[in-house]
Amino acid sequence: MSRLTSGVHNQDNQCVHNCTDPDPKKRKHFEQPVIQTAQMFVGEAGCWLVIGLMALWDKYVAKKPSGQGYEAVDTADGDADDASINSATALNGAPDVPYDNGKDKGESVLRGYRITLLALPAVCDICGTTLMNVGLLLVAASIYQMTRGALVLFVGLFSVVFLHRKLHLFQWLSLVGVVVGVAIVGLAGAISPDAKDGKASGLAFNSLKTADLSEDTVRAIIGVLLIAGAQIFTASQFVLEEFILERSTIPAVRVVGWEGLFGFVVTVLGMVALHVAVGRTEAGRGGIFDMFEGWRQITADPRISISSLLIMISIGYVQPASAIPVPYGEPRRANAAAEASTSSGCLSRGA
Repeated sequence: MSRLTSGVHNQDNQCVHNCTDPDPKKRKHFEQPVIQTAQMFVGEAGCWLVIGLMALWDKYVAKKPSGQGYEAVDTADGDADDASINSATALNGAPDVPYDNGKDKGESVLRGYRITLLALPAVCDICGTTLMNVGLLLVAASIYQMTRGALVLFVGLFSVVFLHRKLHLFQWLSLVGVVVGVAIVGLAGAISPDAKDGKASGLAFNSLKTADLSEDTVRAIIGVLLIAGAQIFTASQFVLEEFILERSTIPAVRVVGWEGLFGFVVTVLGMVALHVAVGRTEAGRGGIFDMFEGWRQITADPRISISSLLIMISIGYVQPASAIPVPYGEPRRANAAAEASTSSGCLSRGA
């Protein structure tokens, strides 16, 4: 389980109201998926702190002119088949974008106002992460983590359709295996739904209950569908990032910083709109769209506030480490399939 998933799951288990009630279903737990999404973007935006520190290091300690990165070390041993960090061809066979010490050569997609293109994957990240956070409220963490494996399927399909990648037969067979595995996990969750330790979700499912399906079963089915559907947005994010980055030479750590900034702004605007439309109504007061109630829960409970801080620090630590190329400042081409497999098994950005 990723650190982000563990932190969000820990927050979801914190009781915030009627905690002493002997009936577990009457206790209210922390259920704020939109605020948890905002926490993620604050952590990503923290990459600007890393960028600033590196700029100060280059200017005052390393005595390098501003904007100049470290020169890449040629590790090629003369074998034309070996890939190196100076190779002009990416591992997937597509030509890499030339660079010169972190400065763009030729036309780059991300110049001037076109940096706002990074808002597109940020919006996909918002949708995917929020849906996964809602799904995590409805299913066990183990089912959540396994269902996220559907991400590689959508990334593979989108890479073929939109990026014109070619998948071999064994790769298609692998994707089919992933789909079968996710289907089995979802079926297992529906047959033996986890009641989340007796915690009753604040979402209403009475309209979806039938004589044949219990509330826990309906909750598990909806949770699995939300998590699986969220992978469509996450896959779109990865494919968009690859499409943009392979046409630019912007360092990946800056991409994460910009996405964190754009994502946070859009998330806050969405929180305000949802609070006005739903959160302040009689039915929505105290629910997942009540922005003031969510803020009160975070500030009133040290366990939630500390876990929120740790989640943001964790994301702010992991993102620069995974996004900064070696050496720092050298652009990195995105690879949607590799990022999807890493995210699916190790770290959720959006998640």
